[in-house]
Amino acid sequence: MRLLEGEPDFHVVAQCATVAEALRCLSETRVDVVLLDYDLGQEAGTDLLKKFRNRGDIRILMVTAGMTNNTMRGALRDGVTGIVYKHSRPGQLIEAINHVAKGELWLDGGAIRSLVAATNETREPRQRSLTLTSRQREVLRNILDGLTNKEIASKIQMSETSVKAVIQELFQKAGVRTRSQLVRIAIEKHSADWLGMNR
Repeated sequence: MRLLEGEPDFHVVAQCATVAEALRCLSETRVDVVLLDYDLGQEAGTDLLKKFRNRGDIRILMVTAGMTNNTMRGALRDGVTGIVYKHSRPGQLIEAINHVAKGELWLDGGAIRSLVAATNETREPRQRSLTLTSRQREVLRNILDGLTNKEIASKIQMSETSVKAVIQELFQKAGVRTRSQLVRIAIEKHSADWLGMNR
């Protein structure tokens, strides 16, 4: 917590040791992001997600030393907005909090690999009608890396308007409206064909 307290844009509201304490704090204080440890001793952080789900304005960033692939998928389904590993560099935690605070999904590389592995265990047959073009695949990979439209445009040398057009194409193929939803669909349903991570 010392790391967060040293950040000028962050204000640590509370550090709770029990579930009851956390729920009481959330009922009394406005909280933008909850850092939820997966390992709570006799409990798992994922057990609390249903209690938090009724508070739709709270964004949850789960901090973990490790989770099973399917547990990670379940956490995302139950409302976790981001997953960051305890062994990640300090700057990555700050970056994750900033993304989650803006309503964006945050997954570091290890989490993405775990989710893809879980998906490949039970993946459905490919749907040819949803095959991505090389440009769409390139833009999607940069979205997974957390880049903004402007950063993607600069990296792959195309206009920002063109990047937005490709993202809209991706939204249409995935049947979603937001980048966070796109990331989830890409990982959960199309990791092999869209991301080429079935090897």
